[in-house]
Amino acid sequence: MGGETQPGSGSRQRIDKWLFFTRMVKSRSLAQSHVQSGHVRINGERCSQPSQMVKPGDRIELTLERRDIVLIVRLTGERRGPYEEARLLYDDQSPPPDEAKRLTPYEQAIRATGAGRPTKKERRAIDRLMSDED
Repeated sequence: MGGETQPGSGSRQRIDKWLFFTRMVKSRSLAQSHVQSGHVRINGERCSQPSQMVKPGDRIELTLERRDIVLIVRLTGERRGPYEEARLLYDDQSPPPDEAKRLTPYEQAIRATGAGRPTKKERRAIDRLMSDED
């Protein structure tokens, strides 16, 4: 990945690279898809182009699957390093997590016990109860 570096800490950097370097997303292509789908705001304005530039002092609002993150850009990155190095690139201003836990689509799809259609075993038990009443 020879083209992954950026010069200087006071310069500007593409938002997709910055998100990748800060370890907010696992790959640049994921960062690009987040930006294009409208899950990223820079200084309160929706960002739709992965090539949009960020500079120190910018406020980044990122909506991920389970949480919303608010970051202030401190530095532009030079590489995707370890977490300790990536943590120096931003100040985390995120609100505390909600009391009500956000459910993933999988968790939303799972039914509570006893909800929905009865199983074959339950249906036979219901039929037995109904026939006993007669």
